[in-house]
Amino acid sequence: MPPADRRLSPRRKPRQVRAELTRERVLTAAAHVFAEHGYAAGTTNRIAEHARISIGSLYQYFPNKDAILAELLVRHIDRGTWTQADQIDLSAGSLETMVRALVRDAIDNHRDDPQLLRIMVEEASFSQDLLDTIERHGRSRVAQISEILARHPDVRVRDLGTAAELIAFTVETNTHRLMADPQTIPIESFESELVDMITRYLRGDQ
Repeated sequence: MPPADRRLSPRRKPRQVRAELTRERVLTAAAHVFAEHGYAAGTTNRIAEHARISIGSLYQYFPNKDAILAELLVRHIDRGTWTQADQIDLSAGSLETMVRALVRDAIDNHRDDPQLLRIMVEEASFSQDLLDTIERHGRSRVAQISEILARHPDVRVRDLGTAAELIAFTVETNTHRLMADPQTIPIESFESELVDMITRYLRGDQ
């Protein structure tokens, strides 16, 4: 493993319940500290203090705050699976409703804390674990979308695989940008415009 990856990797994977709970406390405390103080001022000492553990205990699990932030981003990405995809209505005339469900799911997965999301996007270093998670999530998301497009009677695109890639990238990238800075565009307007754009693309509207 390259040195950069070692620097970003957790030092210890908990084997006992107590150790896992301590690790969870570190991550929860870090999310709070980063959101409240920003990344530069969100030191490991502050995180340990908020978690009510010693700095030595924190370093048993993470070598530095970069590794903590990378782990928070891994978890954020892993939570982003479209869990309601198998309940989508795929009958004729329901295309806009299907697209809205996709867009709203992405928005809901990014609502927790805009400040923390912005920090994760702007500051996180890319460990191998994080890169693997991003790739795995991307493949899963594209496969979900492609499978649904193939079954929906209103879809008129020529290349379903490419369409699924474009939609996944468009929804994810724009949702990240909006939720990291929610003051730029009202969320309701963002949702409606994105749904309209993707629906017209999938229907082949001229």
